[in-house]
Amino acid sequence: RVAMCVGKCSRIVGPCLLVLGTLSVVANILLLLPSGASKYLVEGHISKHAKAMPGIWGGGIIVLLAATHITAVGWRCTGCSDCGTRSNAFISAVLSKLAVLGAAACFVLSGVGLTNGPLCSYNASKHGHGHEILWGYPFLDAGDQEPDIRAENYILDRRTWSICLEPEGVVAWNVVLFSLLMLISAAEMVLASLQILNGCLGCLCGFCEGK
Repeated sequence: RVAMCVGKCSRIVGPCLLVLGTLSVVANILLLLPSGASKYLVEGHISKHAKAMPGIWGGGIIVLLAATHITAVGWRCTGCSDCGTRSNAFISAVLSKLAVLGAAACFVLSGVGLTNGPLCSYNASKHGHGHEILWGYPFLDAGDQEPDIRAENYILDRRTWSICLEPEGVVAWNVVLFSLLMLISAAEMVLASLQILNGCLGCLCGFCEGK
């Protein structure tokens, strides 16, 4: 019964991680294209945390590698052919640990990106820099407030979003996508942690359901 549960769990966790990893990659790609325009990426006017691409390498590629192995092993061992299930279970546990680390990195970097706010052009006169239009992080540079207070102010007070002149709608774009990356990476950490336990049980019992 334990082996059966281990096999079924892998066939659920694997595809779920595949979907989440793919969504993470897509979300990060969209972060590189604010308002759907590529010119800001070409010009280098993209948030540094978006350019770090945590959703691609952290919540994406690393998680997808683990998910592919977990899914393949879970389905290949259905009905039980002696396919080296204990060694595969060990490999899935190791890959799942890497997936937890990748998802955690994505969660942290996305959280920092959300806190700092987007890179955009804004009227610097409101920040004591004359009347010129500058590219920068207006919410990060907003006064002498503490970072958590700044984040709370700009995320909850949509009236402040108009400070960003270009790209159009970049504040909402960043808030939605960085928040989505945090939710995705949190779910990935939970599922990958579950698979670590599942892989450890697989090392003892195997995935084979026909034993």
